[in-house]
Amino acid sequence: IDLHMSSARTPHARMLILALAVGLLPTLPAAQNPEVYPALPRSRFTSGEATLSAFAPISEVTRFSVVKLNVNGATVALATIVDTNGLALTKASELKPGKLTCWLASEKEVAAELIGTDEEEDLALVRVHAGGLKAIRWAAAEVAIGQWAITPGIAQTPQAVGIISALPHRIRPPRALIGVQFDYTGSKPRIRDILPGLGAEKAGLKSGDLIMAVNALPVTNRDEVVEALRDLREGQNVKLRVQRLETQFTVELRMMVPRAGQLEGDPSYQRRVSRLGGELSQRSEGFEQAIEHDTVLQPWLCGGPLVDLDGKAIGINIARASRVSTYALPSRLVKQVLDNLKTKSKSAT
Repeated sequence: IDLHMSSARTPHARMLILALAVGLLPTLPAAQNPEVYPALPRSRFTSGEATLSAFAPISEVTRFSVVKLNVNGATVALATIVDTNGLALTKASELKPGKLTCWLASEKEVAAELIGTDEEEDLALVRVHAGGLKAIRWAAAEVAIGQWAITPGIAQTPQAVGIISALPHRIRPPRALIGVQFDYTGSKPRIRDILPGLGAEKAGLKSGDLIMAVNALPVTNRDEVVEALRDLREGQNVKLRVQRLETQFTVELRMMVPRAGQLEGDPSYQRRVSRLGGELSQRSEGFEQAIEHDTVLQPWLCGGPLVDLDGKAIGINIARASRVSTYALPSRLVKQVLDNLKTKSKSAT
């Protein structure tokens, strides 16, 4: 309340405003009293039974397009049925070696087999050995911020409900390193220190080596090296052309993400903070395009469809990314990956 407004310059006006302000104060503690202002029942939280039941009609039209995948009897992911012959897409990094089976909405367990994977987008194509499956219907309209986003499973009510918080955008991979620190006394990409346990040390690089090219692309300064390496993921190999004194040679090394405590500043700190709200997906970064929504999913709930109020898929849930967000690959990208996986599987047979 502004006591310096022209209308509040008289003593009477000032006293009236102060009385109103003080009169409001006793109501504030009452707002904290659940007997006076009862909290919203848990059953009506976004993950509560009553709220999920309101979206049951959507599950009714989608649950036969979803299966629950098990490896050696343990549930690892959901999968989205993409045709009536039993082909389904799921999250590839959750499929560990072992016996692959799946549960259907009919409460029947059947065999399944892995057909192919797309490492770039972390999708896997599997075949479910069962009849009567319904292919998911794909939404034609573009997603919008604030629209409902429902994650159905094989049950009669959805697994979770949320809203779209960000339109499709690129999710960069976690920063993988070659394991060097540059000499900053000049602009050239000359190595000052070799970081222990990373690719550069394993490849035999030494202090004083000068990087001349990255994957055959010439580089002349540190920034060009960083940019050339920026989008490489952990586990990918990179070839460096290196000059040591008067000799040039080529080495191939593996990109690695530093582990906890391996570097000063502990780069895993942010991820540990994100985990405070629950376990994250093993791979939650490095996607060409991803929709972001505020649904809190367990990692095993990824691989299934993310649908709109018409029960049509706007994407496939691909990663629990933080304590308050989940990523879904948009339907346009999913269909491209599906076509590629189908083509590869046909050429392999």
